[in-house]
This record gives sequence, structure tokens and C-alpha cells, in this order.
Amino acid sequence: MDRAGKKIAKRGGEVVLIDGTLNPTVRRTGAANRPNYSGKHCRHGLHFLVLTDENGRLIWISAARPGRTHDITAARRDHILTHLRAAGLGALADLGFLGLIDDSDDPVIVTGYKATRARKLTPGEKQANRVLAAARAPVEHGFAHLKTWRILTELRTDPARATDLLRALLVLSSLELSR
Repeated sequence: MDRAGKKIAKRGGEVVLIDGTLNPTVRRTGAANRPNYSGKHCRHGLHFLVLTDENGRLIWISAARPGRTHDITAARRDHILTHLRAAGLGALADLGFLGLIDDSDDPVIVTGYKATRARKLTPGEKQANRVLAAARAPVEHGFAHLKTWRILTELRTDPARATDLLRALLVLSSLELSR
């Protein structure tokens, strides 16, 4: 991740886009597969984080984790804030990363505003969320490009092997885009 961050910073980039996704997998039998069940998506899968540049090109993929892993937990385990600060980059993220910010005076990750039952969003906060969503759209396109690889639809393996596969697909995707 450090190399990817330095590469983006060298090209003059200041911001990366970060998001997490669940890659659906075929359910394996046994109690060992229970951590792969995502209650949010109501299916089995593997969770991973992706960093893209502002154009949606994939630059880094985290290790695959069990499907029940939350975005913020995966980001903390991968020490995302430390790596972004070392590269001098900021990140735009969705509400799944709300609370990851450790320094409110110098935030590395920018997230939107969240409404609660007790507090509705102001018009300014709603507008800020719309602007952030528009800026984050390329990361969703990066996911869509990655998930077009058919091998991911039939995945039936453990997270360690899936990580190797995802990293290989990252390399193949970057070669495909560079043509």
C-alpha cells in the first residue's frame, strides 16, 4: 500500500477513494464457514477494501476477510490512516468509515453526515453528502470493473487463497487498463 500511495502522490494526486465490498461466495458446509456470513447482505462472502485513484483505477486491494467484517474494522487492521499519512494523501469514504477519524483538526478520511432519529440533516449537510457521493462514484466503477471477472462469481475458497486471487486480478486489471 505504501508504494501505491507514493505513486499517487508523485503523480500529483492528493486524494484516493476507499470503500469496502462483499464478494459473494458459494456457501461451504460446516461451522468454519459461519464467519463468512454477512448479516447485512444476508449471504456468505468475503470482505475486502479497495483504494482507487480519483478516476476509479484500482491501486490497492486489502486482504480478503470473512464476510461479517465491517469496513472500519478492516481499515483499522490494515492501518489505513498510518499509510495515508505517510504518503501525504487524504481519502474520501462512505459512512462505513464514520468514526475512523482520529484527529478532528487534521482529518485524513472524509466521510459524510449521518442522520439519526433525534437529529435530521440540515440542507447544507445534505448538499455536502451529495457532493461527496458524486466524488466517490469512481470507486463504485472500480468495484464494478473488478467484479466482472467471472472467477469471482464461483469463488469457494478461504480468505487466504482469495487474497492471492484478488491481488492477481488487480495486476491483470491494471494491465488491461494500460493498453
